[in-house]
Amino acid sequence: MAFTNEQLERYSRHIILKEVGIKGQKRIMEGRVLIIGAGGLGAPAAMYLAAAGVGTVGIADADAVDLSNLQRQIIHTTADVGKPKVQSARETMNAMNPDTEVVTYHEWINSANITDIINDRDYDFIIDATDNFPVKFLINDACVMLGKPFSHAGIIRFQGQLLTYVPGKGPCYRCAFHNPPPPDAVPTCRQAGVLGVMGGVIGTLQAAEALKFLLGMEGLLSGFLLTYNALTMDFRKVKLASNPRCQVCGSEPSITTLIDYEQAVCDLRDYHNK
Repeated sequence: MAFTNEQLERYSRHIILKEVGIKGQKRIMEGRVLIIGAGGLGAPAAMYLAAAGVGTVGIADADAVDLSNLQRQIIHTTADVGKPKVQSARETMNAMNPDTEVVTYHEWINSANITDIINDRDYDFIIDATDNFPVKFLINDACVMLGKPFSHAGIIRFQGQLLTYVPGKGPCYRCAFHNPPPPDAVPTCRQAGVLGVMGGVIGTLQAAEALKFLLGMEGLLSGFLLTYNALTMDFRKVKLASNPRCQVCGSEPSITTLIDYEQAVCDLRDYHNK
């Protein structure tokens, strides 16, 4: 891959980093990342991956832009209200960097389509940017079964968390959290609220994990849960252990097919809103 003069200028701040350089920027430009959810977490992740020059970014989301999204979902504007989120996201990303191919999937993610979507472009890394426990477990299970690394994250009120799963190098999401909570047991975006910038803080960290993975860097959050409290400005990194009896990544997995868990009623409309 030969760089154009425009690309050398665009990515110059990457290229001068000894940890990236020309070879690293080529790896980024050849990389393929799938983002599931074009809301508060997915919006900054998508924008920074496009800015970095990731070659292919897939975005899956079936929702349309709503006025209440704009407090945190910075990839969309007032003029985008009513537009499919994946379309709005693609337009913003293409305007930022035409080098990035944006592939859109305007559909709900479920057990019937997640494998096909992940395999569509043989994505290197998956970003879970959803606000939906059933789908978070679905993403985990699909990635474990397909041998795909992914970044999990969640935000609520003034708190956020994230972890990264790398096959064979640490615990999966189920090792730590086992099963989804019962429907309506945990407050949703509408019920609990969220400080808008939380998506920016945590979603940007997910983009950083994706870029570090594409570059082959050490220091991924594999085997750790990183939590953030915006009220106290505290980050906490908690060591996680693999569970040899994990239902999906353990030595004798009991979950061998993908499961669509029951969703909380008020999550259905706000499936990726957070």
